[in-house]
Amino acid sequence: MAGEKNAATSAPPCAIVIFGATGDLTARKLLPALYNLTRDGLLSKSTVVIGFARRPKTDEEFRAEMLEAINTFSRCKPVDAELWRDLAQRIFYHQSTFENAAGYHSLADRLADVDKKFKTGGRRLYYLSTSPTEFGQIVERLGDAGLGNIDPFNSQAWRRAIVEKPFGRNLATARELNQHINRVFDESQVYRIDHYLGKQTVQNLLVFRFANGIFEPIWNRRYVDHIQITVGETLGVEGRGGYFENAGTLRDMVQNHLMQLLTLIAMEPPVALDGDAIRDEKVRVLKSIQPFTPQEVALYTVRGQYSPGTVDGKPTIGYLQERGVAPDSQTETYAAVKLDINNWRWHGVPFYLRSGKHLKRQGSEVSIHFNSAPGVLFNAPGGNLARNILTLRIQPKEGISLLINAKRPGTVTRIAPAHMDFEYNEAFGSYSPEAYERLLLDAMLGDSTLFIRRDEVESAWSIIDRIEESWTSGTPPLAMYEPGSWGPQAANELLARDGRTWDCLGADASR
Repeated sequence: MAGEKNAATSAPPCAIVIFGATGDLTARKLLPALYNLTRDGLLSKSTVVIGFARRPKTDEEFRAEMLEAINTFSRCKPVDAELWRDLAQRIFYHQSTFENAAGYHSLADRLADVDKKFKTGGRRLYYLSTSPTEFGQIVERLGDAGLGNIDPFNSQAWRRAIVEKPFGRNLATARELNQHINRVFDESQVYRIDHYLGKQTVQNLLVFRFANGIFEPIWNRRYVDHIQITVGETLGVEGRGGYFENAGTLRDMVQNHLMQLLTLIAMEPPVALDGDAIRDEKVRVLKSIQPFTPQEVALYTVRGQYSPGTVDGKPTIGYLQERGVAPDSQTETYAAVKLDINNWRWHGVPFYLRSGKHLKRQGSEVSIHFNSAPGVLFNAPGGNLARNILTLRIQPKEGISLLINAKRPGTVTRIAPAHMDFEYNEAFGSYSPEAYERLLLDAMLGDSTLFIRRDEVESAWSIIDRIEESWTSGTPPLAMYEPGSWGPQAANELLARDGRTWDCLGADASR
């Protein structure tokens, strides 16, 4: 894909401003990613990081906190002392509230000094690692301070903004946010980030499909029976009930992570391996998804909520007992949806998407179930052939497996399912870079392939809004499920009506 040509290219010097720099994302992901990029020789030794947040803090205090975070969360440990000393000299802290205009003007002065001292050339990457309620205000203040404008006298300078999800909570708010952002930043300057797109298996989807001659010819309705996309979590909301009450699984996971995976699986070959060509095809998939009627929402969607129960012999509270959750909350912690893509390639092939908290296993995967072999030889009465299933594991063990039928050893013809398996770390003998490493590097290089465009966001919301409208009115009813299970029974019935069953996440498809 387009980003592969830049995979070993060092990013040019720039100033990275992280808004919300005292939050978990900065400590757990962003600074460890920048350290690892530096360690791998992919980050210029003139790149500067400025943390922007409300809390009073000195540069030295911020650096000490970031060192502790890197020591805790980096994939490369322990920290190289010499490398850290060099990087730490280019990490600074800028204290200001997000609404204070003066804080942005003083930031502009500081960035001008950084350009002179570190030769960053007017290149600025703004990372909005804040609550979505702050996005519009931050962008507006950046515009007022002249920090979104590209220098017309410096062709090497650029301004880019990385925006974390969620991108709105429905189509109307997404459009409003996009309009707000585009008043300051041109769409080409905006990088909407979904960390799932930085994972190795997700990146490899296009390579797997379009660089191998054996799969693309059968990647269609003639050979595929159905496709499942699953993102499962074994934990509950873990004290984040206040946030989750305003999101729910459909908005928090299905609208972005799962829909992005669906578009990469279902898209047509792009005309070129560049960001816009690939995202054009993803948008075409979203626009081809059959819109729901209220009756179809009742038939083809499931919403669930975990109840009190027992996991590994220990009692667990239900969602309604979580801190910050209303005692009569109807917010779903589980969502399953059956989608139809109304185009030539996928007509009649259902896509089943599900995601939930407090499920039996943790992980993310896509499984393509191929049609059964003709029932004329081994599939004769008494035979028991498994379907061929291609499984793309996104996490925890990134890789690909193909379920085939094989003859068991012996003089009698007995057939059993077997797996042909590929795992990234085992195959290539090295750790895969973290998703944020790849995405940060691509943003600095100006490669938008793995980021989400405005029309993608709005097209996904137009699908989700139809479902949310019916769910808000109580259709279908909320189904309860035991923590540590695979979700509500209604989700099994969703597939059973079609004569199918869910895969066991992270287990052999031959279960």
